[in-house]
Amino acid sequence: MPHRRAWISAALALAFAVFALYASVVLLTSPGDGLNRFVTAWLYQGVIAASVVFVAARAVLVEKDRLAWAVIALALAATSFAELYTISFHPARYPSVADAGWIAFYPLAYVGMVLLFRGRARSFTGAVWLDGLMASVAAAALGAAVLVEMVLRTTAGSPSAVATNLAYPLGDVLLLSAVFGVFSLAGWRIERRWLVLGLGVLATTIADGIFLFDVSTYVAGEKVDVLWPASNLVIASAAWVEARHERRLDVRGRPLLAVPAVCALVAIAILVLDHFARVNVLAVGLAAATLLLVIVRLAITFSENKQLFELTHRDSVTDALTGLGNRRRLVHDLERTLEDRPVPATLLMIFDLDGFKGYNDSFGHPAGDALLARLGEKLAAVPGDRGDAYRLGGDEFCLVAQITPADAEPLIDDACQALSERGEGFDVSSSFGAVMLPDEATDVTHALGLADERLYAQKRSRRGEVDRTMHAFVEAIADREPALQTDHEGVAALAVELGRRLGMRRDELDELSRAAQLHDLGKIAVPDGILRKPEPLDEREWQFIYQHPVVGERILLATPAFHGVAPIVRSSHERWDGTGYPDGIAGEAIPLAARIIGACDAFSAMIAPRPYRPALTIEEALDELERGAGTQFDPTVARVLATQVREHLGERAA
Repeated sequence: MPHRRAWISAALALAFAVFALYASVVLLTSPGDGLNRFVTAWLYQGVIAASVVFVAARAVLVEKDRLAWAVIALALAATSFAELYTISFHPARYPSVADAGWIAFYPLAYVGMVLLFRGRARSFTGAVWLDGLMASVAAAALGAAVLVEMVLRTTAGSPSAVATNLAYPLGDVLLLSAVFGVFSLAGWRIERRWLVLGLGVLATTIADGIFLFDVSTYVAGEKVDVLWPASNLVIASAAWVEARHERRLDVRGRPLLAVPAVCALVAIAILVLDHFARVNVLAVGLAAATLLLVIVRLAITFSENKQLFELTHRDSVTDALTGLGNRRRLVHDLERTLEDRPVPATLLMIFDLDGFKGYNDSFGHPAGDALLARLGEKLAAVPGDRGDAYRLGGDEFCLVAQITPADAEPLIDDACQALSERGEGFDVSSSFGAVMLPDEATDVTHALGLADERLYAQKRSRRGEVDRTMHAFVEAIADREPALQTDHEGVAALAVELGRRLGMRRDELDELSRAAQLHDLGKIAVPDGILRKPEPLDEREWQFIYQHPVVGERILLATPAFHGVAPIVRSSHERWDGTGYPDGIAGEAIPLAARIIGACDAFSAMIAPRPYRPALTIEEALDELERGAGTQFDPTVARVLATQVREHLGERAA
């Protein structure tokens, strides 16, 4: 392809050199001069024929926009045919067959430019096509109103001669309107290819205008003849202009009010002019047609705006993930229900998922979103035609159903069942708060507030159950190794403060506290002979120690409320450099909570006395902590923990 372009560029340069020679002769000599006749007969025709070849080569050799350039090649070929016919047969009558070729150039070139633009348009809707038709009709009306009278004054002859003369400027207006329309849709960021095309069309327009006023005295070889081959050659050059940074245009949503507004103003101006000074019937008819197209365009715009409003309104009251109504929709529906007289008995329920965070952490956010969508679909089916389901955000759902208090209990059971899902390693259920309207609340704010209060009262009740389970686990550790209970409480307090400094959320801090107290839960399965053995452990005995985090994880996974704590406990003995146990994971693959517990547990152990060594001072322990940063400990965790401890020492000294 680079070699082809080099050959094309060389050929174009030669064609421009020939044209420059031709133009120099025509501009410096008079019509009828021998040299003038020679270049007009040969170089003129050669440049026009070469233009056809260049554009046809673009259509054949390059697949992109092939159809558009093929049509433009036909347009130039029609011009070449007209020139060859004129020089071969010297027609005496006007208009002649040659005029058919010249006039055919305009619609063919217009279609080619439309196809060329359409190849770049990301969306080319019926409304945009209508705008193009409207602009063309308005341009034709303006041309008829302004040019017909001028043509009648300057042209003698039959109506066919007048119509032929009129066709040229109207065709020029059509092409110019197409070029400027593309510039407008492109936001006036004019690309080189379209700029060159526009210059070619402009050259034709100027030549046709000069010819229109000089048609009665025109002879071949006049200076105006320079413009037509120049136009063809420039259009041919556009076919091979390399479009740098060519962007596909997206006309969706682009404000196209200017096109119908300008067209309507042109049509109205013509009709007003016709009231004071009679305008020809063609111009009046085209102006009327323009206004009809403007009305159709306005109707399409109104329909599009209506659809856009409905879509925007639907999106504003719909949850994008589940397709359920959102909080705005809920408030609107409750207000409408409470405005009825009498107010129908209505059950309002607000749900908050339990165990969803652990599911999200274990399986990832895409799986969490899929779970929310499934639960929302199941909840929507519960009330049937008696009500609706809503998603209020996060893992919070709502259900509103017109139902009597006597029938509420089965519906509540079905709703809770819909918002639950169990599987290997997870158990998602829900807490809820229910309110009967209008017996318990008569306005939306009170109803939602009361439902929230009952929801969180139920969650606190369940939290009490979790606390009792937590207490049982801690007691089991204390019975197995009494010293661990006090140690773990200190580690938990130190870890929670460190987690807060590292930006952990409240729910994450809660899990961190539990994991810090339970990270040695698996030791209850280690035999006493290994836990209390005074001599060094052998390889088999170390395997018991290495597996105790796995045992602790399994115990915690048996209780749904501790699913989020279980993976932290499993990783609490891993090391930053990957030499820890039980999985040998390293760096940020270790959960942050586990990295915090590992550092706090090590620091707490260093400052406590052991049978095999005395306790280290706090400064000695901090030095050990900092030496282990990057190997045993997360460097950031170790640095922040050291800062935290030293700040406390400073506060005590003060």
